[in-house]
Amino acid sequence: MKKIFVFNGPNLNLLGKREPAVYGAHSLADVEQLCLQAAAAHDLAVDFRQSNYEGVLVDWLHEAGAAQAAGEALGVVLNAGAYTHTSIALRDAVKGAGVRLVELHISNVHAREEFRQHSYLSAVAVGVMFGFGVAGYALAMTALAQMPRS
Repeated sequence: MKKIFVFNGPNLNLLGKREPAVYGAHSLADVEQLCLQAAAAHDLAVDFRQSNYEGVLVDWLHEAGAAQAAGEALGVVLNAGAYTHTSIALRDAVKGAGVRLVELHISNVHAREEFRQHSYLSAVAVGVMFGFGVAGYALAMTALAQMPRS
C-alpha cells in the first residue's frame, strides 16, 4: 500500500490551544485522525509527524523523496508553519530529494501579516492549499492521490 507523508512544523503541536481564532479548536491528534480517514478513502497509508526542528524536517523530506523514488509513496503534505517564510533549507530539501510536495496552511496566509505572504516552498511545490482550516489536510491528500504519477 502506497503512503502519503504528512509533516507538520513548529508550533503545530499547539493546535487547539494556540490562537484558536486563527487556527481553530482542533488538536494535532484530531488532524491526524482526519488524515487517517482521508488516506483510507483512497486506499493509502499515512505517515503523520510533527517536529519543531528544521533539521528533522529536512531529514524527513529526504526520507520521503527516497520512498517516492522507490515507488512506496505518493508525496508529502507539508505544513511547515513559520519555516515556510524563512527556510531555504526546506526548499532545497524538497528540490534535492525530488519529492512531490503540497504546501499546506490552515489559515489564509494572504489575509494575514505581510511576512506570512512569502513562501520559500511554493516554487518547489506541486500545489499550495491554504485557508480551509484543518479540512485542507484531507483536500491536499486527495489532490496527491489523484495526481498523475510520474
